[in-house]
Amino acid sequence: MTDPGSFPALADFAGTWHIDRRIDDQLGPPGWFTGTARFEPVAGHFAYHEQGLLHLGDGPAFAAERRYFWRADGEEIAVDFADGRPFHRFDPSHPVVTAEHDCAPDFYRVSYDFADWPAWQAEWQVRGPRKNYGMVSAYRR
Repeated sequence: MTDPGSFPALADFAGTWHIDRRIDDQLGPPGWFTGTARFEPVAGHFAYHEQGLLHLGDGPAFAAERRYFWRADGEEIAVDFADGRPFHRFDPSHPVVTAEHDCAPDFYRVSYDFADWPAWQAEWQVRGPRKNYGMVSAYRR
């Protein structure tokens, strides 16, 4: 693990994190998610598996999950979809970094904040013809 006040390397994400997520959807009800994310080493990268309960508006909570692969690529971390397609990449050596993914007709922008490492957060802005939401995920051990 990195020293307090420093920023993470890929290996520092290993293990289980608790997630609290807020979803501010301009086209639908607001939502929130609580759960865990596991970074497990697999063949030279980390398999990211997130699971928990998603609440949308006043509806009942339901199980939700997502998967990605995180891998080192030089000084950067590359994040790929579970099927291996590239998603985005970022340099974790700065307290706040941004990355983008253009998936026409939708556009995704994330800002990672490592200033309070080992607590960290990811803030997403997603725009498209049928999408308009912001999402903030706070991670802690």
